This record gives sequence, structure tokens and C-alpha cells, in this order.
Amino acid sequence: MHLSSQEEYGLRCLLHIAQAGPGATTSIQEISRAEGISVPYTAKLMRVLREGGLVTSERGHTGGYHLARPPERITAKQALEVLGRDLYGGAFCERYSGHEDICTHTVNCSIRSLWKAVQAVVDELLCRTTLRDLLCHEREMDRFVNDLVVLTGATEPSAQEVSHA
Repeated sequence: MHLSSQEEYGLRCLLHIAQAGPGATTSIQEISRAEGISVPYTAKLMRVLREGGLVTSERGHTGGYHLARPPERITAKQALEVLGRDLYGGAFCERYSGHEDICTHTVNCSIRSLWKAVQAVVDELLCRTTLRDLLCHEREMDRFVNDLVVLTGATEPSAQEVSHA
């Protein structure tokens, strides 16, 4: 699994703004300094998040950015959709077709089934996780995510384990 820097840092920017609290605005310079990323890159991320409808901005001396909705109404899935792309999508097989125009396994691919399942589990976890949930310490988040994994059934036995039972 690979997250782009835009997805990682964009999500961090959203969390920084959420930590400021309702009604507070946060400047690009404040976000840049707190997250250890350049001002130009922070500005780019904030533009993407604004165009994606996750933040709004106010101009002026006391201006800055704030969340467009309360943190409990913005999911990690929504944020990552604005910032990047799914791990597995329809064009995935087109990107990895080898030397041919289409993948040699287009008709029958067990790996594609695996990637679809991984995407479904990831989507489920991301849809159930809000910015509010992420405003905690790592130990709390570990428990939260572990509970979600159990809830979504991601700990079910494999097909091989079922067939050998």
C-alpha cells in the first residue's frame, strides 16, 4: 500500500485545522510550521482541499482556513478522495498491463479479486473514520482501528483456511 505525500500531508493539514477548534482559522504559515512542510506545498494542499469542499478560507489579517463541516462529518475516505486516488480502481489493470496493450489476465485474475477485496476493506475503515476520530493519541487510535477491523470482519479466515476446514 502506498499513500502519496499529497494524501499524507493533506490529511495532516486537515487534522491541524480541526485541532484549532470550531470557528478558529489557521494560516498557511501556521500549518506549514506545525507540519514541517514548505509554505508553497502547504498552499497547494490547501487549494486542493478548498476546491474539494473540505475547507473554506477567509481573507484578511485574521483570515485563514477552517473546516467546511464539523470534523465528525468529514471522513478519512472523503479527504483521501479529494487528495488522491483509490489503491485499486478500474484503471489499475491498465497501468500494469506489461508489454501488451491489455493485461494478459484480463479474463481471469485472482489477484484482481484480492485488490478489490483490499480496497473494500480499506474503504470501509476510511468511511467509518472521521477527522474527529483522528483527533486522539496513537494508542487510542490503535484501539479504535482494531475495533473497526473486528467490526468489519476483516479478521475472517482465508478461502484456503475455509476450504481445508
